[in-house]
Amino acid sequence: MKNLVKSFYDFNRDSPQERQERNQLHPELAKFHIALREEMSEEEYQEFYRAEKEAARNLMISNPNPRPQWIRI
Repeated sequence: MKNLVKSFYDFNRDSPQERQERNQLHPELAKFHIALREEMSEEEYQEFYRAEKEAARNLMISNPNPRPQWIRI
């Protein structure tokens, strides 16, 4: 089974170790979020972050162990 990389939004932002790991795994997205925080108010940024986190969650596969199936036509 493959090792899955955690989403940028799966890390605990309150943990310095997890923030460091997140920034190492997702450097471009981390830079993007730093720039956003400089340009947006805190409230705007938090709303954006919540929306992006929810969107990322919705993209995840609901069944982590899908069985291969033939497609019938």
